[in-house]
Amino acid sequence: MSAIARVFEKLHAKGEGALIGYVMAGDPTPEQTPLIVAALIKGGVDVLELGLPFSDPIADGPTIQAASVRALAAGTTPPKVLEMALEIRRKHTTPIVVMTYYNPVFKMGLDRFFSLAKSCEVDGLIVPDLPMEEAADYREKALISGVDTIFLAAPSTSDERLQKIVAFSSGFLYLVSHFGVTGERAKFEDSTIQLIKRVLPFTKGRVPLAVGFGVSKPEHARSIIGAGAEGVIVGSAFVNLIQKNQGNVHAIVDELGRLARGFKAATTR
Repeated sequence: MSAIARVFEKLHAKGEGALIGYVMAGDPTPEQTPLIVAALIKGGVDVLELGLPFSDPIADGPTIQAASVRALAAGTTPPKVLEMALEIRRKHTTPIVVMTYYNPVFKMGLDRFFSLAKSCEVDGLIVPDLPMEEAADYREKALISGVDTIFLAAPSTSDERLQKIVAFSSGFLYLVSHFGVTGERAKFEDSTIQLIKRVLPFTKGRVPLAVGFGVSKPEHARSIIGAGAEGVIVGSAFVNLIQKNQGNVHAIVDELGRLARGFKAATTR
């Protein structure tokens, strides 16, 4: 059983959902990322999602796109992100998932990328622009390296395709809550609850279901967990705090911890 699967199993026994917290590695600087991550973990994040900055992040909204630009300007590279993961692992047991687009993986080569991911103790990977039909070699290398392959499903995903995506996924299935890109949303849509209920029969007993995109407030997380999802993914809300407090790492740490505690409290069933 993978580290991510063990976390979901442990939380389920306690009647809790998983809080999966996303931050962009290297934003605002590579040196501050371990401090930011520590604040999130102390605040209650159960699984860390570490973004690998990329120049063309097609699935991300303005908030995370801007974070990617800041991280790239600060000299963040794919090998540095993996090295950050190892630095974080030396201090924390929280599972680490790297979210990347496929181009950096392709440029490094599958063998080199997964060799580094394994040596840096990365637990899972999310590659939103890699379709399942083209992921056979990627998934084979991941399995050999002991890295979970976390695939995405969208509101438009057909039942037939959903069944195949679930079969390819390990760690958890990332359910995109709405059409469009990442970003904070003031209103939580009822359609998300219906989407969760549609997908649950496919994931139950196979892989945990986690929901992301637009989860901006603790009440959003409470609704998602209440609908039956095993996890909730929060990204832009954390990244916004980092952007607003650039230049004041103490404020970043304090506010991230506070916000994470609020989201984590909302995951109790």
